[in-house]
Amino acid sequence: MPWQNVNMDAPQIRVTMSLGDWGLLLLLALLWGASFFFVGIAVKEWPPLTVVVVRVLGGALFLWPMVYLLGQKMPRDTVVWSAFFGMGFLNNVIPFSLNFWGQTHIASGVASILNATSPLFTVIVAHYFTTDERMTLRHIAGVLIGLAGVAVMVGPDAIRLKDGLGVWSLLGQMAIVLAAISYAFAGTFARRFRRLGVTPMATAAGQVTASSIMMIPIALVVDRPWTLHMPGWGAIGAMAGLAFLSTALAYIVYFRLLATAGARNSILVTFLLPVVAILLGVLILGEALYFRQIVGMTLIGLGLAAIDGRPLGWLGMKPA
Repeated sequence: MPWQNVNMDAPQIRVTMSLGDWGLLLLLALLWGASFFFVGIAVKEWPPLTVVVVRVLGGALFLWPMVYLLGQKMPRDTVVWSAFFGMGFLNNVIPFSLNFWGQTHIASGVASILNATSPLFTVIVAHYFTTDERMTLRHIAGVLIGLAGVAVMVGPDAIRLKDGLGVWSLLGQMAIVLAAISYAFAGTFARRFRRLGVTPMATAAGQVTASSIMMIPIALVVDRPWTLHMPGWGAIGAMAGLAFLSTALAYIVYFRLLATAGARNSILVTFLLPVVAILLGVLILGEALYFRQIVGMTLIGLGLAAIDGRPLGWLGMKPA
C-alpha cells in the first residue's frame, strides 16, 4: 500500500515531542486558529469555495518566490509532484469540500466536535501505515480526554442538531467525519516528503499549488466568480491573512513539524484550534470567557500532557 513504510530511509520520528516541537505546534494553532476570524470576514462578501481558492492560490504565489529567495529549488520529479497532488487531494480538496457541505446541514458546534476526532483517526492510521508511530494506551487515553475537552468547550447549547436526526443531518455528520479521516491519511501520507528530500518550504509550495490546480475548476463551476462584486478592503485584508499567514506560513510550520514529530503528534493542533479561537475572541473582541470553556481547556491540557508522557515521568510513573 502507498502509505506503508513511509519512514524508510528517513530519521525516526520522536515519540515524545521536544520543546521546539511544542513551540511549532502552538504557533501552528495560532496561525490556523486565526483563520476562523479571516474566514468569518471573507465569506460575508465572497462564497466559500472562491475564498478557499484565493487562500491556496495566494499561498502558492507567496511561497514560490520564497523558495528561490532562500536558495532552494522546486522539484521537477514526477514522483514528487504526484505526491503533491495526492497531498493536496487528501489535505484540501476532500476535507474542504466535505466540511463546507456538511456544515450547511449541521450546527457548527457539532462540526467542531466531529472535526476534533482527527487525532483519534490519525493514531489509528499511523499505527497501521507507519513503523514508528504505534498506537499506545496513553495516546488513546490522551486523545479521548482532549476530545472530551472540545465537547465541554462547545457546550450543550451549541451542539443541537439543526434538523433533529433527519437524513440530511446524518449525512452532514458523516461528511465531517470523512473529512477528519481524510486529514488523518493526509498527515501520514505527508511524511514521505522528508524521505524524498523535499524541504518543508518546497513541500508547502507544491501542495498548495496542486490544491489550486484542482480547486480552481470546482470554484469556476460552482461560484462563477466573474459574476461576483469586488470585495471591500476588510475582506481583501482577511483573504491576505488567510493566504499568507494561515496558509503559506502555516504549512511551512506544519510540514516542518511533521518531519520531526510525525502525523500523530502534529494533528494534535486540532484540539488547540478552538482554544485559540476562544482566547482570541476574549483578548481581541472582548468576548466573555465561560466556566465550561475553562474546564474544556483544562481537559485538553490534560489530554496533551497524557499524550506527551513527561508529566507522568515527573510523578515517578512510567508512561505506557
